[in-house]
Parts: sequence; C-alpha cells; structure tokens
Amino acid sequence: MGHFASVHIFCLISAVLIVTSDSFASNEASALKTFKEQIYEDPKRIFVSWNLQAENPCNWSGIACSPDGGHVIKLDISGALLKGSLAPSLGQLSFLQELYLHGNNLLGTIPKELGLLKKLKVLDLGTNQLSGPIPSEIGSLTDVLKINLGSNGLTGRIPPELGKLRYLRELRLDRNKLQGPIPGGDNSAYTSNMHRMYASNPTGFCHSTELKFADFSYNFFVGKIPKCLDYLPRSSFRGNCLQYNDPKQRTAAQCGGVAPPARSHSGGNSKHIPVQHDSKHQKTSKPSWLLTLKIITGVTTGSLFIVALITSLRKCNGKSSIIIPWKKSSSGKDHVTLYIDTEMLKDVPSISRQDLEVACEDFSNIIGSSPDSLVYKGTMKGGPEIAVISICIKEENWTDYLELYFQREVADLARLNHENVGKLLGYCKESSPFTRMLVFEYASNGTLYEHLHYGEGCLSWTRRMNIILGIARGLKYLHSELQPPFTISELNSGAVYLTDDFSPKLVDFESWKTILSRSEKNSGSIGSQVNQCILPNSLEPRHLDIESNIYAFGILLLEVVSGRPPYCKDKECLVDWAKEFLGSPDAMSCLVDPEVKHFADEDLRAICEVVNLCIHPQPAMLVCMKDLCNMLETRIDTTVSVELKASSLAWAELALSS
Repeated sequence: MGHFASVHIFCLISAVLIVTSDSFASNEASALKTFKEQIYEDPKRIFVSWNLQAENPCNWSGIACSPDGGHVIKLDISGALLKGSLAPSLGQLSFLQELYLHGNNLLGTIPKELGLLKKLKVLDLGTNQLSGPIPSEIGSLTDVLKINLGSNGLTGRIPPELGKLRYLRELRLDRNKLQGPIPGGDNSAYTSNMHRMYASNPTGFCHSTELKFADFSYNFFVGKIPKCLDYLPRSSFRGNCLQYNDPKQRTAAQCGGVAPPARSHSGGNSKHIPVQHDSKHQKTSKPSWLLTLKIITGVTTGSLFIVALITSLRKCNGKSSIIIPWKKSSSGKDHVTLYIDTEMLKDVPSISRQDLEVACEDFSNIIGSSPDSLVYKGTMKGGPEIAVISICIKEENWTDYLELYFQREVADLARLNHENVGKLLGYCKESSPFTRMLVFEYASNGTLYEHLHYGEGCLSWTRRMNIILGIARGLKYLHSELQPPFTISELNSGAVYLTDDFSPKLVDFESWKTILSRSEKNSGSIGSQVNQCILPNSLEPRHLDIESNIYAFGILLLEVVSGRPPYCKDKECLVDWAKEFLGSPDAMSCLVDPEVKHFADEDLRAICEVVNLCIHPQPAMLVCMKDLCNMLETRIDTTVSVELKASSLAWAELALSS
C-alpha cells in the first residue's frame, strides 16, 4: 500500500511539472504570436515560417531555444526592414537571453515590460524609428552585458537606474533626441578608486564599473561629462550641448538658443588661462635673426618639395593631380602612389553632414538598409525631399583605393540626367565623424515592389503600362544615350521609385557594392610591385553589364504584369512559371494579375514578345534596350485608359440593350 501511494504521488508531481512546462511554453508561443501580429510589413518574408497554429516556436525563423527545447532564449530578426511596433508581450519570454531587432523600421515606444527579462544579456534595438523615453525598467535587466538603442528617435532623459546594471559592458545611445545631463552619480567628483565603492542604491554610470564602451554622441545632452567617464574617447560625446571645448558640439541655435559654455575640461578657471599663456610667450620669445633663419629654411624646403612634386608628376604623363601615398607593406619596400584628379568633383554639390543631419532628423528616419549601407529619408530646408545613402565602413578600413573609387562613382552618378532616372543632388565627405554619403532626390510614393506586393490598392493596367514605358525609357537613356553607358547594379522592382503621379525613377542604391568590388580587385593586384604609379584612367572601370540589365528588365516586366514576386519560397520561380504562357497566345492572359479587371490584349502580346527577347537563353540573340523600348512605345497605347474603354463599352452595351 505504501509503495502504491509513493507511485501515485510521483505521478501527480510529474503531471504537475508537465502541465506547468506545457503552460509556460504556451505563454512564450503566445507572446511571439502577439509580437508578429503587431508587425504590419515584412518585405523579406521573415514570418513565412511562423506557423501561428503551432505550439512550439523553436523552428521559426529567427528563434533559438534552450537545449531541452522548452524555452526561447534568443530572438534575432535584424536587418529585415520590419514595420510595426514592439509588443509588450515580449516581456513574457522569461528565459530570453538575446534580443536582436537591429536595422528594422519599428515605430512607437520601448515597452517597459522588457524590464521583466531578468536573464537578458543583449538588448539590441538600434537603427529603428522608436520614440518616447527610455523606460526606467530597463535598469532591472540585472544580467545585461550590451544595450544598443542608437539611431532611433528616443526623447527624454537617460534613466539613472541604468547605473544599477553592474555587468553592463557596452552602451549605445547615439543619434537620438535625448536631453538633460549624463547621469554620473553622487560620487562623480570622487577618484576612480572611490567610485568603485559599494553603494546601497547605486544610480548613474559611475557605478557601472564594468562599462568598457559607451556612445552618447549626437543627442542634446547638457552639463559636464562625468569624470568617471573620462576614459571614453571624445567622439562618444560629440554632437551634444555639453560644457567642454569641442568644435563638434552643437550650435547655440540647435541647443535651444543657449550656447554650451566653452571651458577647459580640466575644470580650472578659464579667466587665468590667457594671462598664463601671455607670460609664457614673453619668457620664450626668440631673437629676430633666428626667425629670419627659419623663414629662409622654410622657403628652401618648400621649393625643393615643389621641384620634387613636378618631377614626379612628369613621370606619370604630366597628369594634373594630387598625390595620396598608399600604405606600405610590412617590409616597408612597397610603395604605390594614387593620383586623383582634383577637377573630378568640381561640378558636384558638396553637402555638409550637419545639413544632412538636420534634414534627416538626426539620421533617425531610416527607410532601407543593407550590409554595406543605410538609406535615410529627409527634407532639405526650403528644398526637396531627399534620400541619403550612407556607407557602413569603419574609417580604419577605408583605403585610398576606396576613396578614389568613391569619387569616381560620385562623378559617374552626377552625369545622369533623365526624367526616369533618380537624380544625384550631391555628396557628403567628412573626416570627423567619418562620413561618405550620396544624396538623391526622393520619389515620395515608395518603391514599385511595395505597390505590387504590399500596396493597399491594385495598380490599374494603364498605370502599369506607363510604369513599364518609363522604366524602358530610363534604361534606353542609360544604355544608348550616355557615353560611356551606365547600368543599374541590381535592377529590380525595389530599385524603381515612384513619384506622386506614379512616374518611375531608376535609382542605383546598390552602387556601394561596385565601389567595394572594384577597390578589392585593384588593392589585391598590387602584389609586391615597387613605386607603382596609379592614374584614375587606369583603374577598374564601373562594371557595365548591359546583358544582365536586359535580362532583369524581362523579369521586371513579368513582375509588373503578374503581380508575383520574382522569387518566392512557397511558389515556383517567376520565369519558370511564366514560360508555359509566354509562347501561347491563348494562354497569355494567365500571366495577368487576377486583381487587374481590364487589360489590353495587344499590350500583353507586345510585353510577352519583349520578355522572350530579354530572357532568351542565347546571349547572341539579345537585342539592345533601344530596340526593346521602341517595340513597347509603338505597340502600347496609353492615350486612353483601358479602364475608361471598358467603362464606355459597358455603357454602350447597356444603351443598346435598352
């Protein structure tokens, strides 16, 4: 009997544990489902694998579970361009250790419920469009090692509770709209040894003894830098309204009309500094004959330098240029000299980073991203809307070859001038902070991809035909009318931006890739050559792949007509799907988007013929873009819309029947 009772108790305990475990897993799955429901745009189809009917989310994209499969320990959906808001239900993922939502377009505020994630070690919400204050509950993440909230639109003050995070090693709050002082703590004036002492209720960063890196730049912080943060580089504080000598602080107008006081960071009385400087200068004044000797020596040295410069220029065919020394190898024997034409960018407007920062709201309005670049939207003061592409390369990895190719790319883009091609308005090149940006005019109606696959209303047939003709004319201009020709790096519906009247504009936002690939080819081919002279004309030219553009144009036509994406995980590849309809006049209508109510047979036949020419397997049979554009222009009629014709016929039939 006792044995039976023991077994019975064991079974009851096991049942309770199983029920508890299942219930908890159910709560986590429910929290993730709620998170997905608050995302209304998923351009990269991350959530395709999220089966909301399933109880176990461990196989969902971006999810990692504990070894026993019982809990979610990692959520990583970075760079997916998700649009939506953060669900408070994320706070129910009690075992979550890493939360990566970097590089999306998340809106709204940071839920205070994230402070419930007691096991969280990494919180990365950087490069989104989050707003509102930083919840003080974030200070309850007792195990957190890294927090990234940079490049958002956060406002208010830094919660002093962040000083409670004793294991925090990295903190990024840059490029927000945060205000107030940087909280140091009551012992901010103490020595480095004293501020490590125990405090019963520590607040402020002077208590964060493990903090190795922090970035507070480009906010609106005021007051002094806490002395306990002296070990951080000055770049971590630039672009604010702080009280220390730094030309990179904001202007008085940007700080609300109050200029940040210019005072020495040492904290001494600035009134005594000029007096000390003057007396020192008087004590160390030098005789006039020594000054004359220095002038003569300087003139002689300068003359010798000029002679050497002219000689070296003659050796390189007398090209007008400036010299940039290439980095020497570890042996110190190799030396390559790059010659950059000083006239290359003379006709291209140079726009300051400060102006772009104001236009793009402190670079908080991100509309696109890739591993190589970020795309911001902004409005110039008294001017047009702009799209700003910023390169994502650290200064230490920026070589002289990259600099040369950047200038070449700017000059190449600046010569484009057509109503169906995005216009380059200027560029930004600054060293502190390191900045390389391209500034384009912005077509405010979004991309063709968004309208085809995520738009609220269906694009009419006539509107689609006008878009096709505009794209064809833009490519005809780039391929046939420009000398040398120009090709779009990645031609797809995401590279076609639409204006308010749905006029298409081709924009090469992937041009950074051509810069990187061409630079790698050249820098890798230097080898051990000594004293090599590199001129701009001898560098790898911009990759010109007209055949690929024409093939991509054919796929783009199919996408516009059918409304289907070119590649889809759960559907057949668009080209393979369309082939059986392209060669059959009776079946061509199957290509048309089911949401399009009216279309013209002759338009469709012309498009199918052009598509067949574009995707033909024999490259020798590919025609030029000029011929393709002429075929479309002569056979597609947009003078009277198909929808209006259909409406007129309907009224005529109704009149006859009556």
